[in-house]
Amino acid sequence: MGRAFEYRRAAKEKRWATMSRIFPKVSRAITMAAKEGGPDPETNSKLRLAIQAAKAANMPKDNVDNAIKRASGKDGDDYTEVNYEGKGPHGVLVFVECATDNTVRTVANVKSYFNKAGGGIVPTGSLEFMFNRKTVVEFEKPASFDPDEFELEMIDFGLESFEVDENTVYAYGNYTDFGTLTKAIEEKGISITKANLQRIPTTPVDFSDEQMVDIEKMLDKLEDDDDVQAVYTNIA
Repeated sequence: MGRAFEYRRAAKEKRWATMSRIFPKVSRAITMAAKEGGPDPETNSKLRLAIQAAKAANMPKDNVDNAIKRASGKDGDDYTEVNYEGKGPHGVLVFVECATDNTVRTVANVKSYFNKAGGGIVPTGSLEFMFNRKTVVEFEKPASFDPDEFELEMIDFGLESFEVDENTVYAYGNYTDFGTLTKAIEEKGISITKANLQRIPTTPVDFSDEQMVDIEKMLDKLEDDDDVQAVYTNIA
């Protein structure tokens, strides 16, 4: 399985390098995780990993605590998860995941990004079959890493496949096995760098450099929006 979801990662992380960009997105991820699985990171693997991402971004502990409190609806905004699907320049397919406290604002913004780029939103569910939703766990390859042993041990916890790219391991599983697979990897003493749910295109498409210029402009607008948590495309 190719790591199509890693495309443009460096550019995205560079844009999110400032606190003004990364903090709102990480904060909402924490709130949504706490709302979904409870406020205790010991029993909520999704929350535990979201907090880990916050620490990596140097988010103050008070910010993390406040994000968890918002999950109860007693302190601050209550976020709703909404997804939008669309076609952008040159027919690129785009799946947008959002966490918002104002769906009217969010849908208006997302629609404008597509429309100004010559594309448009499509009915919900239109692109579901074009993407496979997977658990993706990333970690630094341990010195004693044995690929055969890792596969044999993890297959019972939902591991479907994995790749080793230099010193980084990418493990893939069904999206329903997120908690089981991440916990099993952690219990092996492996420190997870990143773990989340990704939408990986079933049929990646190559675009020319000229086409990518137009596509990038629209994707930049989407990813810069605070309500947008993740953007997936069918770019090869």
